[in-house]
Amino acid sequence: MEVLRRVFGYDAFRDGQQEIIEHVADGGDALVLMPTGGGKSLCYQIPALVRKGVGVVISPLIALMQDQVDALRALGVRAGFLNSTQDFEERRVVEAQFLQGELDLLYLAPERLRVPATVELLDRGTIALFAIDEAHCVSQWGHDFRPDYLMLSHLHERWPDVPRIALTATATPATRQEIATRLKLTDARHFVASFDRPNIQYRIVPKSDPKRQLLQLLKTEHAGDAGIVYCLSRSSVEKTAEFLTANGVEAIPYHAGLDAPVRAANQSRFLREDGLVVCATIAFGMGIDKPDVRFVAHLDLPKSVEGYYQETGRAGRDGLPSTAWLAYGLQDVVNLRKFIDGSEGDEQHRRRQALHLDSMLALCETVECRRVQLLNYFGQPSEPCGNCDTCLSPPESWDGTIPAQKVLSTIVRLERERRQKFGASHIVDILVGKKNAKVIQFDHDSLSVFGVGSDLRDVEWRGVIRQLLAQGLLAVESNHGTLVLTEQSATVLRGDRRVLMRREPERATPAKAAAKSTRERKAAVELPAEAMPLFERLRAWRAATAKEQGVPAYVIFHDATLREIATANPTSLAELSTISGVGENKLAKFGDQVLEVLTTEP
Repeated sequence: MEVLRRVFGYDAFRDGQQEIIEHVADGGDALVLMPTGGGKSLCYQIPALVRKGVGVVISPLIALMQDQVDALRALGVRAGFLNSTQDFEERRVVEAQFLQGELDLLYLAPERLRVPATVELLDRGTIALFAIDEAHCVSQWGHDFRPDYLMLSHLHERWPDVPRIALTATATPATRQEIATRLKLTDARHFVASFDRPNIQYRIVPKSDPKRQLLQLLKTEHAGDAGIVYCLSRSSVEKTAEFLTANGVEAIPYHAGLDAPVRAANQSRFLREDGLVVCATIAFGMGIDKPDVRFVAHLDLPKSVEGYYQETGRAGRDGLPSTAWLAYGLQDVVNLRKFIDGSEGDEQHRRRQALHLDSMLALCETVECRRVQLLNYFGQPSEPCGNCDTCLSPPESWDGTIPAQKVLSTIVRLERERRQKFGASHIVDILVGKKNAKVIQFDHDSLSVFGVGSDLRDVEWRGVIRQLLAQGLLAVESNHGTLVLTEQSATVLRGDRRVLMRREPERATPAKAAAKSTRERKAAVELPAEAMPLFERLRAWRAATAKEQGVPAYVIFHDATLREIATANPTSLAELSTISGVGENKLAKFGDQVLEVLTTEP
């Protein structure tokens, strides 16, 4: 507790932290599952500070190690890193600090442990503990698999007396068992915190014009906010960034196809600038500590619930209201089914990918609370949250058996009578009776099912097909994206199975409900009017100080700390020291400057 207050400036641990810290500090092994923003880092940083020796942190986040080390040094913690970005002289200095006991924490990329010199270096020093961050990277069929993580099982064999703590924000019970087995932590204590992120509002909308839908969200609810927009392809990343910038929202791209200096510069800008939007593939985001990301948007369907949870979890690390928004449509389902069928790996691998997609589709199509569905996936029962889109504007379920039979019958007619297969768009054209060139070319206006679906609009039929795919009543052939029946289709055609579907509310309704909820949530955390000018002056000072020191603004102080300072308006260093997030080192380094900002007239 003394280290928590003196170094980090906090008066109390968050749920679960103290028990983990005491266990590891006493030399015990631990596997920790804690949501992003839950305070995982303290669970190994404090034991490293109280135990003899240096805490060695294994992290895949080479591009972020400098920022992580800068943040620790700002707290007065002696930290360093070794990775492939350093030259010989830089590595030599850090190695000397490690051997002389001049470090509290040393960050290593996992591939460094393949280098014999690194292993020999660790043998010559005193290791307080091993922390394996982002431990889900060891899951071989996971969304962030890193082959080098498989070597980390050898840590215990070579250094049997050094405690190990593996940490992740994302793991189902099965993945947790896989992590424990692969890292030889089956005998370790497992600590599983709640996966709930109550400050995040989950919203999934039918995709129509996704870039325009996104722009409306940003203009109406997140003007001037920092956020992440995830896209499936590099091309989509660049087009989305250009579209947002052209429409008054400053946005930058990030994907693996960009030159390394451009990627590094864009990541640095996002971390250091306020209110910037980054459009990215899933290559971006793991380990991003930026606390004030107010929204995470997906323009394409994620491949798994784990990936979705991990990515949306990058919003609202500071605990303030944030939005997780996803636009999802029929083509997403078709594309991902095709991707799975054509993917490398054996049948078991493809079956596992299909199960991941099924779970993601179930989350999209549920008429129940999104948060309940999400937490159930991770094995944690919960009550409806009252804050997601399905709670704020509940969708109706309807009997879609007859429309389902019409779709399936159309596919049967094409296959059996004409020996033909087509994609969703052409099936819909036949159902609604559209005599376009393609329909006439193939003489499909003579089919008995032509026009039998005139009671529903095109967009409604696409929703029916999307939900049939989601329920496994239709399948996609990998080569051309054509629709085919499944083994379960016959039960619907015979009338033995009832097909319930989700009816989307009118689009204006969820938008209004969500916007109203956002206003209410923001009002709950807004500063008193008299404190706002102080807060803005503190932010301006922080931005200038961060720029001068070449670090992200949150390394100086988080927004939450500045809010508390502005509200309390302390007049002495003693009063300032009681503010959450103002530790001993930051008080000495920035205390007088903060007091000067508070007392200087604008």
